[in-house]
Amino acid sequence: MSTSNPFGAPEQSGGPADPGDRPARLAVGVVGTGRVGPALGAALQLAGHRVVAASGVSAASRRRAEALLPGVRLVTPQQVLAAADLVLLTVPDDALADLVRGLATTGAVRPGQIVVHTSGAQGVAVLEPATRAGALPLALHPAMTFTGTSVDLARLAGCPFGVTAPEELRPVAEALVVEMGGEPEWVPEEVRPVYHTALAHGANHLVTLVAQAMELLRGAGVAEPGRLLGPLLGAALDNSLRSGDAALTGPVARGDAGTLRRHLDQLRTVSPDIDQAYRAMARATAQRAVRGGSLKEESAAALLDVLNEEKH
Repeated sequence: MSTSNPFGAPEQSGGPADPGDRPARLAVGVVGTGRVGPALGAALQLAGHRVVAASGVSAASRRRAEALLPGVRLVTPQQVLAAADLVLLTVPDDALADLVRGLATTGAVRPGQIVVHTSGAQGVAVLEPATRAGALPLALHPAMTFTGTSVDLARLAGCPFGVTAPEELRPVAEALVVEMGGEPEWVPEEVRPVYHTALAHGANHLVTLVAQAMELLRGAGVAEPGRLLGPLLGAALDNSLRSGDAALTGPVARGDAGTLRRHLDQLRTVSPDIDQAYRAMARATAQRAVRGGSLKEESAAALLDVLNEEKH
């Protein structure tokens, strides 16, 4: 028995077919061969589509394209659009609006062409020039970090994608995500900036936090700080994802103002930069602990007194 899909080709039930045995359903083009574009293009190719052209500027981006999309010709963005039914715009966020405007102005966008961008911070409004030219606009943001290597293909399995699209195109957007191995998460246009802020705050600042902790441990003579931090941070992340603020532990959550003062005394000496970050996070932790009911107001006040002390 066969079932229909948004791309018009029948899919046979009873298990996945070898991608090499299926006809390519869409000609795919990739504009921007940084870390994301080649991986998504390769994922679509595995799903039975065919990447026909890509564009990249730097030597590194061209190498990534050659590694993940072997045999795909590297051309200008306008030539990519001329060859493709589905176009992936995988350029930096700040370059996206100008790129879309330029492509639409030069007549590169065709009616009925699917134009996808992968910016987390923006929805489909940024694609308005292409939409006016008749394109079908989709915003598909994979919520993971990319290495620009074949490792990314395996990591796409089960990866959440923030999906924003006109309602009538939602089935197409979600089907593309599923074909790439991901899981669609619908994000309305108006909350797209908040969605991306949350991801950047959690992922990017986590890297900074871990790097700072490793720096302090090296200063304390720990040769392999990752071995010490790995189990602790893994458990903390798992607990916080499961329990939220209820997972808070440590001197701030317990109201241990004396321990907090000793920490700050050390940081003033060994790392003034980390001292400021520690103070900011300790204040935020105290506020959340009070709101969650695990820290009394008077204990929080004592902690804030310590955090507001300035010693030179």
